[in-house]
Amino acid sequence: MIGYILRRLLLMIPTILGIMLISFVLVQFAPGGPVERVIAQLQGADAGATSRISGGGGGDFASSASADSSYRGAQGLDPEFIKQLEAQFGFDRPASERFLKMIWDYARFDFGKSYFRDTPVVDLIREKLPVSISLGLWMLLLSYAVSIPLGVAKAVRDGTRFDAWTSVVVIVGYAIPGFLFAILLIVLFAGGSFFQIFPLRGLTSDNWAQLSLGGKVADYFWHLVLPITSMALGAFATSTLLTRNSFLDEIRKQYVLTARMKGLTERRVLYGHVFRNAMLIVIAGLPGAFIGAFFAGSLLIETIFSLDGLGLLSFESIINRDYPTVFASLYIFSLLGLVVNLISDLTYAWIDPRIDFAAREA
Repeated sequence: MIGYILRRLLLMIPTILGIMLISFVLVQFAPGGPVERVIAQLQGADAGATSRISGGGGGDFASSASADSSYRGAQGLDPEFIKQLEAQFGFDRPASERFLKMIWDYARFDFGKSYFRDTPVVDLIREKLPVSISLGLWMLLLSYAVSIPLGVAKAVRDGTRFDAWTSVVVIVGYAIPGFLFAILLIVLFAGGSFFQIFPLRGLTSDNWAQLSLGGKVADYFWHLVLPITSMALGAFATSTLLTRNSFLDEIRKQYVLTARMKGLTERRVLYGHVFRNAMLIVIAGLPGAFIGAFFAGSLLIETIFSLDGLGLLSFESIINRDYPTVFASLYIFSLLGLVVNLISDLTYAWIDPRIDFAAREA
């Protein structure tokens, strides 16, 4: 097993390099960039995500550029000033040199400074991390805490009224987008039109520092109720159906019938034999759910509830062409995904000792 873990860790190196290289190459051909954004601001307009560069796909990443042809809106600006901008953002060097320097820095977890915030990227990520951890962790725990027992109950009561009615609830929950449910919760419980029970924005109240320890914990969860409920809706429905179908598939197998014939109780059969095998497929979906909860799954929820987390930071960085933040976020999420996948495989072996990844690779 140790050899398998080492091989997986070594395999992460070319995987990360491939992800970063493909992303870096794609950015070379993306229109707009930090240099043109600065030029647009100097001309009185923020080009943002809609900026376009005349002259083809090379964009800001050309090794050299003149003020009258490479950057739209640069007319009237000193060409030396344009060159200074390129040097400031590092675009005066060849793309290959910039990529190698980025990889060397990232290997040492040196992510540099944000282009437009004048703040180290590490500090930005550290500042936004508590929000994303809160949303991702509690959403995952809540969805699995509800969906696994419910999925088991639906499998045991397959074909009953309980199974039918809960299936309707699960399907409706799956069909409703999380952001739409978030708006509905705001209208109902955050002062939209009916009740003013929960806060509309932020992770804590303004007077959080003055609260007691118990008051801080209560205030923290009070702010999390609506966003976590909104995010858990889709994940809860998916994992419930996955658990139910997995348990149904295992319950119908021969070893379950044999265990019952031996006189084992239904509880012992379900949780001593079926649970271990049925949960493997549920665990398989854990890495994707974990990473999705930290980024893509929380982006709209962070925006709706004014929660400044990593999802919103990454999105705004893409819009603003803040490439150090974009690539640092991509690097961290990719590395995190690979590590979580390894942990998932190790959890397989822990739950079911019959699984031996090292023997399968031999």
